[in-house]
Amino acid sequence: SNSTGRGEEARSMTPVLEGLFWLLTASVLYVYCGYPLLVFLAARVAPRPIRAQAYEPTVSLLIAAYNEQAHIGPTLTNKLALDYPPERLQIIVVSDGSTDGTDDTVREHAADGVTLLRQEPRNGKTSALNLALRYATGDILVFADANSLYDPSALRHLISNFADPEVGYVTGTLAYLNPDGSMTADGCSTYMRYENLIRTWESASGSLVGVNGGIDAVRKGLYEPMHADDLPDLVLPLKVVAKGYRVVYEPRALLREVAHANARDEYRMRTRVSLRAIWTLSDMSELLSIRRHGFYAVQLLSHKVLRYLAFFFMAGTFITAALLWPVGWVYRLAFVLQVAFAVAALMGYAAERAGRPSRLLAMPYYFVLVNAAALVAFCRFLNGKRHRTWNPRLG
Repeated sequence: SNSTGRGEEARSMTPVLEGLFWLLTASVLYVYCGYPLLVFLAARVAPRPIRAQAYEPTVSLLIAAYNEQAHIGPTLTNKLALDYPPERLQIIVVSDGSTDGTDDTVREHAADGVTLLRQEPRNGKTSALNLALRYATGDILVFADANSLYDPSALRHLISNFADPEVGYVTGTLAYLNPDGSMTADGCSTYMRYENLIRTWESASGSLVGVNGGIDAVRKGLYEPMHADDLPDLVLPLKVVAKGYRVVYEPRALLREVAHANARDEYRMRTRVSLRAIWTLSDMSELLSIRRHGFYAVQLLSHKVLRYLAFFFMAGTFITAALLWPVGWVYRLAFVLQVAFAVAALMGYAAERAGRPSRLLAMPYYFVLVNAAALVAFCRFLNGKRHRTWNPRLG
């Protein structure tokens, strides 16, 4: 009978669905747990120490700013007070077509040696950095955000790593502040602590895959002008690795920045960054060759490619668990746990909207936000969309 035939067909599909479920589940676990464990073991089994020491080369600190009048003044005051010889520190601000008082505020610091450049028409941070390169005189280029506040010793700690001739790029620690108690900001802070832990192990075993764009530095001779829609936080480190130099993490170089308190702003920022990163990975896919780049190719695949595809693995796990509900308790439990996690994320969203933050709900809420942003970014990538400019604090 037809019903018997359909039953046999369903039974024949069960092994396929089970295999798919376990493959997808293993992929999710590898992305968030397995890869961190892998680099932790690599750092223990085959460590590569960094020969950092006191070092004072000339430094050009570059800041791209668009309508940052409210923040550029305190930022410049902060940079001018850094524990580094003033005669060896050049500060350049590129105003990216600003229409507020950003330029006037920067000019007030001209007597302190701050250089103002203006980019017209507005063309984004990456083009602004390319412009600043023409005027930079330092041996080391440091990239700072217009709203970033460094610890007094941050620059000295960052630069000390360049005493090691194998090091071509260094990034510091981004610590998000959460003065409003926002769940979005709380989730973001937890996420960054997780990322910084992975960077510690990546650095100890060789090179990082991604950096903190508000406090990072590169040897000037390794900087290559980028396309306007390139993500400098990813493109430059990848190019440095391709040239045979290390990209390392300096936890003592601390940057404090107020996190987005608004979920919409954070979502926009994550979508923008994810889209530009996916384009970078597509354009520089040769670095995924294990034959040519060894363990670093595994890192790039694990930390970036698979991370940006995690939404696909999780959706697949959810669907296969639902289809396998009649087969056994393991699949029913997997389905229920995923539903519970989604409900927790929705409750987190509701709590955020109601102004009643909950630390317990912050992580599932932020986890779903990040992966939703990756999903949207991937769809835009498939549609050929690119992104080069954005509005400060609006993503």
